Amino acid sequence: MIYVENKDLVIPGQVLADDEYYSGRGTFKENGKVCSSLMGLVSLRNKKIRVIPLKSKYVPKKGDVVIGKINDVRFSMWDVDINSPYSGILPAFEVFGREKKELNKVYDVGDVLFLRVVDVDEIKKAKLGLKGRGMGKFKGGIIVDIAPTKVPRLIGKKGSMINMIKDKTNCKIVVGQNGLVWVKGDEDMEQLTKDIIHLIEAEAHTSGLTNKIKNKLYLAIDGELPPEEVPEEEEEFVLEKPKLQNFKEELEQEEKEAEEKEVEESKKEKEDKPNIAEVIEELKKKNKKDNTLSYDDNSNNSFILNNK
Repeated sequence: MIYVENKDLVIPGQVLADDEYYSGRGTFKENGKVCSSLMGLVSLRNKKIRVIPLKSKYVPKKGDVVIGKINDVRFSMWDVDINSPYSGILPAFEVFGREKKELNKVYDVGDVLFLRVVDVDEIKKAKLGLKGRGMGKFKGGIIVDIAPTKVPRLIGKKGSMINMIKDKTNCKIVVGQNGLVWVKGDEDMEQLTKDIIHLIEAEAHTSGLTNKIKNKLYLAIDGELPPEEVPEEEEEFVLEKPKLQNFKEELEQEEKEAEEKEVEESKKEKEDKPNIAEVIEELKKKNKKDNTLSYDDNSNNSFILNNK
């Protein structure tokens, strides 16, 4: 039996379900009951329960893209604040290989960079790098700080939420998985985008959030609500299904035509190819008729024509 619903707010120690459910991240089992180990939102998937914390610190993971601020410049590396209890370092060789340069002339204290986590050691110290599209130093703009757990909601399904904000505000936006967001545009649009991002963070657990954000953007920028549209998912389903079906039929028809053509060409090739036995028989008849040619048949089925 389960005592909560998906996206319910729960507190530490609260009983969520009986033993028939599996304990996931943010939960523990005690006396056959699944309980919450923190304050957060319930996430249900089949028989597995987990609790997503409302606030959490970023824990670096290899492959993550993050936004970091240079804290210190050392002999062969930069110390980088990656919005985490764990430190980040950017080695000099990750930036310019074996060349020797003065590090503070490349990046200095206070510079904000878009980086990738190259590796994480046993004490969670993150080694950072700049290999990848768009990696490097940000120029201008503002930084917005949100809970790392809310980053997927800000991005939206297939980038729907973040792209909607970009298109409407004409701001450049880069989201780090460590909860830092870089925004650059007109000053008014930067502030509006910051407010929108914080609204998404505060209401990430609510339904219908995309439409709410869309309405707020249109009211703030155009002074009116957006025109009503047919839901995208329904439109795509109705239009795409017959296209897929027709495409399959076209492929099958092409394969059938190709097979028929191949059979036809093979048959024609056989018809055009001369039959040795028939040619020999024809020559014998001709030899008897005019008595001007002699025929010599040897063991390898070849023939020689000689003029007498």
